[in-house]
Parts: sequence; C-alpha cells; structure tokens
Amino acid sequence: MEQKPTYRFLKDPATRDKLLEWWAWLDDNRGDRARLRRVESPDDVLLTGAFSRFLSVMPERWSEPGHLPESALVAAIVAQVKAKHSESSFAAQLAIPKDGSDKPRLSELRFQQLQKSNDPTEFFRRLLRSVRILDGTVNIPSLTNDVLHWMDEYRRGVDRNPQERLAFCWANDYYRILLKKPK
Repeated sequence: MEQKPTYRFLKDPATRDKLLEWWAWLDDNRGDRARLRRVESPDDVLLTGAFSRFLSVMPERWSEPGHLPESALVAAIVAQVKAKHSESSFAAQLAIPKDGSDKPRLSELRFQQLQKSNDPTEFFRRLLRSVRILDGTVNIPSLTNDVLHWMDEYRRGVDRNPQERLAFCWANDYYRILLKKPK
C-alpha cells in the first residue's frame, strides 16, 4: 500500500480546501484557466484576474509581498492540472508507469534535473513538463506543498536535517515506487 503524502508547508486542511475550490472555479472560468495555462513564467501570473481571485480565496499570508512569488508559482502550476489525483504524492506519481509500460512516467534523468532546478523560472519549466507528462492528473495539495517547500529552500537554503529536504523526500517517494516494480 502506498504511503499517503504528508504536508509540511500546506498543513491546514482549510487552506487545502480553498486551493481545491479555486482550482474547481477554473473549470467554470475557462478563459481565466486558458490565460494561466499560456503564461511563460510565474511573474506573468501576477497580472491576471484569475490570480487576483486566487489571492482573494487563499489565506491573507499568500497575498503578502514576500509570499507573492510562491503564490504565483502555485497558481500557474495548479492551473495546468486537468484532474485531481488523491492517492500518491506528486513525486510518487512521477515514478508510476503509464499503463502497459515498465518505465517511470518521468525518467530518472529528468527527475534529477527537476530536483536540481537552479531558480524559480527553471523550476517552473520543469514542473510544467512534469505535470504534462502526468497528463495533467496530479495530487494538487502534494504538488502545492512541494512548490512551497522548494521555494522555502530556494530562499532560506536547505534544512540541516537531510530527511527534511525536498530532494530527499522526493527521492524517497520516487524510488520507493521504482523499487516495487518487478524485475
């Protein structure tokens, strides 16, 4: 049985619910979703009405100037999601083979590149590719938690405890799935 994702940065269930409500709102506002899906960088999201709506439903902290970059990154990536997946963590999903295949959805090389993204723009591009490889079916709270975790490490540096680092958490989830595959 797969391990359920844990949330270090998106702990509050009410915040997760608000995020999912905003994502569902995008279904009824396809023009806003389309604009978000066409952005080339998280900074482009800041100028959209859908992002203003996002900030209005999320807790006030998400609107603070110091949190706007990660809020924009979350909104840009979550807008790419077509369907919710609720069982596996985002990193585990990347390792689950597509039907009829024995290879992970995201190759180990691309997975390592995603982990080693140098800046938010590069991270955004690689995340976008990863979401598309999953055909847009993603665990939204897990993905959001991981974006917030990555941005925290980008700003403050990695945690002194290796087990608290995003790269370790992702590798643990990803390789746990790969090791389950029959040889």
